[in-house]
Amino acid sequence: MTHAIDSSLLIPARAARINAVFEEDVEQGRIPGAVVLIARGGRLAYLEAFGYRNREKSVAMTTDAIFRIASMTKPMVSVAVMMLVEEGRIRLVNPVSTYLPELKNLMIGVEALEGGTPVLRLEAARREISVQDLLRHTSGITYGQFGDGLVKQAYRAVDMMDANQTTAEFITKLSKLPLQYQPGEVWDYGMSTDVLGRLVEVVSGMALDAFIAARITGPLGMKDTGFHVPASQAHRIAEALVDPRTGERPPMNHNLTVKPNFLSGGGGMVSTAQDYLRFTQMLLNGGTLDGVRYLSRKTVALMASDHLPPAAAVSATARAQFEESAPLAEFGQGFGLGFCVRKEAGRNPVAGSVGDFYWSGVFGTYFWIDPSEKLIAVLMMCAPEIRRHYRALLRTLAYQALAD
Repeated sequence: MTHAIDSSLLIPARAARINAVFEEDVEQGRIPGAVVLIARGGRLAYLEAFGYRNREKSVAMTTDAIFRIASMTKPMVSVAVMMLVEEGRIRLVNPVSTYLPELKNLMIGVEALEGGTPVLRLEAARREISVQDLLRHTSGITYGQFGDGLVKQAYRAVDMMDANQTTAEFITKLSKLPLQYQPGEVWDYGMSTDVLGRLVEVVSGMALDAFIAARITGPLGMKDTGFHVPASQAHRIAEALVDPRTGERPPMNHNLTVKPNFLSGGGGMVSTAQDYLRFTQMLLNGGTLDGVRYLSRKTVALMASDHLPPAAAVSATARAQFEESAPLAEFGQGFGLGFCVRKEAGRNPVAGSVGDFYWSGVFGTYFWIDPSEKLIAVLMMCAPEIRRHYRALLRTLAYQALAD
């Protein structure tokens, strides 16, 4: 793919609306800055940097700025899993305990009242968690930080997000906690992909960061993508705005130059807009880039198809967290093996096409892939409090600017 910008792919006057919106929001102090990238047909259509990498120090944003991509780590780990599936080393239908025996015989936490006091009762799982459940978030594994039920409180009590734990220690802690839901019955966003990260390690015999570097980011030329930032490149890290009320930035990993013990497959990586374009272009191409095949065309198609069981519900906390970005039937969306996918025209209030697939990061990053338009868009931003607004906004701005 070419890195020169082809201005014929967007209508210039309409592309200018993207600039106007982001420049105004920087000026008004809504966001510190952003990098916006749009590609079509393997060619770069738009790449702009807005505002600041660090507003408090007046350091201007650059297109090579490095961002905490949080849950945009999940698609990369999902690809790693599917590479091992293609090698016959993992089967999607297998219980995860086939590979991680500690996760066998997990119990379900059910809240009940005893004398007016909420208590957690345990009941047996009707079946084991499959690898497919982990990829599509129907495992019953949750996130402790969203919501305040008793299972979520149990997650917080043992600090399941501890950056100092190892992936093996993470699995041991998880094995002693109840699931939030019966496997296969509810789409609940959680630490399923962190489990997949450990699965990759056990099956491959390599640390997660080493596997991703050897099989994905290295061959793709994603030189600025990984689980930490070399000290020599720390000046390129984009930071969120300081809250004037507290004098602090939002909670996040602030020392990215130190490699963490916990290689979080669910949210531990950093990247740049142009690096992430390499990854997404490979997926749009059906698993290839620059003559190298990473996944088969059929595997990518499988990943970008809806895998949710027809009767599966979406948890209340997930609905509140994602709103129109959730895999909700009323929005014509489902969830595949690592991505949310659009199944129907209409229903969804956000611009897009049937067959597009996407995901986002809690700190403000976002991408989508639209095969029918041969389009990729990547938003890199560090503004967690208002991230949802920009997901829908960029879709509108990108589609209205298309030249044909």
